[in-house]
Amino acid sequence: MFGLITKIRANRGARDRLASVLIKGSTSMPGCLSYVVAADATDSDALWITEVWSSAELHKSSLQLPQVREAMAAGRGLIAGFGERFQTTPLGGSGIAAP
Repeated sequence: MFGLITKIRANRGARDRLASVLIKGSTSMPGCLSYVVAADATDSDALWITEVWSSAELHKSSLQLPQVREAMAAGRGLIAGFGERFQTTPLGGSGIAAP
């Protein structure tokens, strides 16, 4: 499995709109076992995206899906910047769909 945890900083006041764009764009992605968009508890402009994929290759190929490309285009203007980014190797657990 392949995992990513990424912090995204939205433009001031745009976090909810950005979250909506990301959630909408995350539907029907082959190989995606989990895609969670979460609000940062202490930064009103930040989101954490936690992803679990069957493989790094399927994650990379998802960037070409029409709904993902649309989300990237729609969200680009709402993003102030990126924070930490961690690549992980998920081992399993509650909430992860079986590969």
